Parts: sequence; structure tokens; C-alpha cells
Amino acid sequence: MNYYVQIEKMSVGYDGKPLIRDIEIGLEKGKILTLIGPNGAGKSTILKSIAKQLHLIRGAVYLGGRSLEQMSGQEISGEMAIVMTEKLRTELMTCEDVVATGRYPYTGRFGILTKKDYEMVEEAIRLVHVEPFRNQDFTKISDGQRQRVMLARAICQEPEIILMDEPTSFLDVKYKLEFLSILQKLQRKKQLTVIMSLHELDLARRVSDKILCIKGDYVERFGNPEEIFFKDYIRSLFGIETGSFDEESGNMELERPKGKPDIFVIGGGGTGKDIYRRLQREQIPFIAGILYENDGEYPVAKALAAETLTAEAFEPIPEDTLEAAKRKLDGCRKLICCRQRFGTMEQANEALFSYAKAQGKEIEMGETIWQK
Repeated sequence: MNYYVQIEKMSVGYDGKPLIRDIEIGLEKGKILTLIGPNGAGKSTILKSIAKQLHLIRGAVYLGGRSLEQMSGQEISGEMAIVMTEKLRTELMTCEDVVATGRYPYTGRFGILTKKDYEMVEEAIRLVHVEPFRNQDFTKISDGQRQRVMLARAICQEPEIILMDEPTSFLDVKYKLEFLSILQKLQRKKQLTVIMSLHELDLARRVSDKILCIKGDYVERFGNPEEIFFKDYIRSLFGIETGSFDEESGNMELERPKGKPDIFVIGGGGTGKDIYRRLQREQIPFIAGILYENDGEYPVAKALAAETLTAEAFEPIPEDTLEAAKRKLDGCRKLICCRQRFGTMEQANEALFSYAKAQGKEIEMGETIWQK
């Protein structure tokens, strides 16, 4: 396979002391690679080493079959753009001025912009939605706005590859999604290759073609998202001991309440999630059920409930599961029902609700209005 980025036996660190050893990856052109791992794992060090901001302790990095060590600074500037967390030092520069510096690899020694250069600046400003503050002083805008300007500057450079260190850290939800959507469009339209680090695991899973997992002084895994996000691997990678992270859904929850549960929650179809989290905030242990294993709220119930009664997806709830739920309900003082009405495959939960009424249990209807 022909790789655009190839890293062979790369060891990186500071003052000649390796922090991460023997990194080996191959990345095709037009793909997005995301580095994940605990804080301090060395993600930024890897990016700086690829960008030649740090000297490699060992190994080599190739772009399009050419060793970075054999490329001049001008050649690298035409091939690679860099968006790091260090703040750019500017003096009396507007945001548009900063974006325009992305054209300097093409302007010659006098830095004079041509008509084409100005067109590229305009396109980059439009793509990243910098227009509302393009004429403001770069030092006086927010961190989120600054990050967007730096992405526009990188796009303006017309690189084959962009390196980015935590590019979404200072962006709100709207701009995180816009930012990553822009990357995907550039990836498809211009075959742009991206290597970046992210803290947001849900975003990493959605946007990445490949993921590099760093733990300790080595790369623990390298693969596509489906190979990374499964079977409690993320819990192990980050050393999660409190709360939970569900790889399949990307669901992250706080620690479940401790103690004997005396509340039973009938949810399903997403109706129970807010109740589960309310009970967690109030530190009230509870039982959840009866949920189908493919229900979207199942990961939340599994993480927060003291016990979750489940049934196989797409099958009627078995009688013995209903009886087990009744026995659990017998030990509870209260039922919270989140359902407005029960569907044709929910006769067991409807029977459970009727059983609670017959037993004189205290019943709360959650945040819905009961309709029979």
C-alpha cells in the first residue's frame, strides 16, 4: 500500500531522552489520524516532532516518499501547515492579516500578495466563518475565534497535510461541529491529510479514519475507530476508575449511587435517561427495567442503576424476566414510570406497572403525563 505519511521506528522526547519509543504508522493521503491518550502522554511531542519543531531521537518521517530530514524549510512549508496550542505573537495585526501570513511560502522574499493570494485569503476566511471579526485585532478576540483564524491561516497555505494540537479545545459545541465538518469537506474536496490530537473521544470516533493510542512510553494501538472503541479498551487506556465510559455508544456517566435500591424505574425509548441521571445526582440507588438490550438508554441504565433487567432485542419479553422484575419491585417502596403509553411489545412492562398499582406502591410518573 502507498502511504503518504510513513513513520518508521520514531522515538521522540526532550534533551535526547525518549518519551515515546518506536512509533510506526502508515497513513494514506486524504485521511484523518487522531492521537488520543491521557494528559501528558506525549501527543503534543509527537506532533511537534513530525513538524520538525523537535529533533527526532531516532527513526524517520516520510511525506510522499520523501524524508523530512531531506526537505528544506521552504519545501516543508509548501507541504505542511501547523496549528499548535502556542499563541502566535502578533503586533498590530488584524485577523485577516494573520490569515494572509499563510501565503508567505508562495510570495517570495518581499512578501507581496498577488491577486491569487488575496483570493485564497478570502476563501479561507469564508470557509472558517472569520468574516464577522476579520478586521479586529488578533490579540483582542476570544480563544475560540483565534483558533478559527489559525485554521483559516493553515487552509490558506494550501498544504497537503495539516498538523493540529487540540484544535477544538476552545470552541463551543456549534463551532466544534463546524470546525470538524470543514476538515471533512477539505479532506474530500482537496484530499487533505490531517494529523491531530483530540480530548473529545466522541468527536475522535466520528471524524477519524485512523486513531493512534498512546500509553506510557509506547503506542499501544493503531487502527480504525471500530478497532479502538470496544470492550472496555478506553477505560484501560485512560485508567478510568470512577464512573464509566461505554465504547459502543460513547456514553460517559458519573459513578452510580451506592446502597440498597428502593426505587424501580420503568423507562425505554430514551424516556428514562433524565430520571436515571436525576437519581444519580441525588445519590438515590435504583433498579431499571425491563429494557431491550438495543435500547438507546440501556448504556445509561447499565452505568447508573444498581441493577438493570434486560430482554433480548426484537423478541417478546419472557415471562420469567417479568417475574424476576416483580420480585425486584417487591423490595422497592416506589415505582417511577417514564412511559406515557406502552407499545405492542411492552406488555410485560405494562403488566409490571399494573402489578405495582395492585401492590399499593407509591407511583411517580416521571416527567410525562400518564395516558391509558
